[in-house]
Amino acid sequence: MPVGKFDYDLETRAEASVKSFSLSDDNFFPLFSSYIYGLCNDLPSITTTTNSVLDSFASDGVIYLELRTTPRAIPSANITTTDYIRTILSCITTSNTHTPMKTSLILSIDRRSTLATAHEVVTLALAHRTAGVIGIDLCGDPSVGDISIFGPAFARAADANLPITLHFAEAPWSSRPEELWKLLEYNPRRIGHVIHVPGDVKREIERRGIGLELCLSCNVHAKMITGSYGDHHFGEWWGRGCPVALSTDDVGVFGSPLSNEYRLVAEHFGLSDQEIFRLARSAVDCIFGGEEEKERLRGLMWG
Repeated sequence: MPVGKFDYDLETRAEASVKSFSLSDDNFFPLFSSYIYGLCNDLPSITTTTNSVLDSFASDGVIYLELRTTPRAIPSANITTTDYIRTILSCITTSNTHTPMKTSLILSIDRRSTLATAHEVVTLALAHRTAGVIGIDLCGDPSVGDISIFGPAFARAADANLPITLHFAEAPWSSRPEELWKLLEYNPRRIGHVIHVPGDVKREIERRGIGLELCLSCNVHAKMITGSYGDHHFGEWWGRGCPVALSTDDVGVFGSPLSNEYRLVAEHFGLSDQEIFRLARSAVDCIFGGEEEKERLRGLMWG
């Protein structure tokens, strides 16, 4: 999206009528199924989009990136899920060769999926582990799906020492205690958003030292929190001493590169330069890229 063209209070025209459309967590997810998936529907468009994303992060000064995607078969273009994953991994391999940024891929299980589909995602991840896939994720519209069915798939991943990250407590309706405790049973190394979290679950997250993927711009613009940046729960989690990885979800929709997320926490939470350095370094131990990559990052960030 060109700079200055993001509009979070859109007008959409349907036949002869015009209605107001304000971006929220209720209508954010249909952007993917209704528009983005329709635009990325063949190998050239998938390649172009992936390369654009990689170039954008590299230009922003990112030195380590974990992209994630939900494997898609596109029958109309004779594309299998394997074709889809290998196309993205090919772009990543080229980027890793020509830029100082190291990128890996996480495969996502959509909450709407069946257990069989979840198993397929784990199988794909394990099959492409040596090619750059480093973990699996649970994502998707938090208002749908029964996450309790995915236990066997996440158990397979854990048995194979495949790291797990989960979208966690994004919305009130996906933050029931039984769901949150079930998600923690899947032994995630990281969890994302962590907005509507009761006290006992917060204490367990803190006790385990689970890494937190926090996304300020997404949560504010999609109205996932009450208030604005200064009201974001980053302040609470940072105060608890939990490892935090500032993240962008989704930079193509919300127009905030990772450097801007750091600017936002510095501005709204009064972090000094040294605290910003500590924040960036705290994410190193949470990455899925392995010990060799952690050492590379420590050499760059502590050098």
